[in-house]
Amino acid sequence: MSASKDGKDPKGKSVGTVIAVTPPRVLLVEDSLSDVLTTSINLKLHNVLVSAVPVPRIALEALNADLVVNLVLTVDRVPDGGMSGYDLLMEIKKSPKFNHLPVVIMSDFLIPERVQKCLDGGAKNYIQKPIDFAGVRHGILSYI
Repeated sequence: MSASKDGKDPKGKSVGTVIAVTPPRVLLVEDSLSDVLTTSINLKLHNVLVSAVPVPRIALEALNADLVVNLVLTVDRVPDGGMSGYDLLMEIKKSPKFNHLPVVIMSDFLIPERVQKCLDGGAKNYIQKPIDFAGVRHGILSYI
């Protein structure tokens, strides 16, 4: 039965709609445990769920295993010399399944050529670590 214009069903009972809102999830790619903890705590303060992995290769595996995320926040360089954040960005952007995902890259050093390469490759932002959590709403959350 359909509800009347006054929001009640024909039998006089209130009609309500319950919409479940799932908080957004960030896939955090970070090899430093202290940075994972700091970033996770600060994002959780903004009602953001965090799934953390230590390297970009594992992030790609998580995405391929159907982990649902709203944004990828990744380090640019990893100590083991494996897949970089830029490589992860390129894999995400060439994938029809994931190319809609916003990617924010973070690094200890802002090297202008590297920053530009990542932005040209489709990164939404390139931010310096440690993350300025006073500006997290503009630098990260605005892309979710």
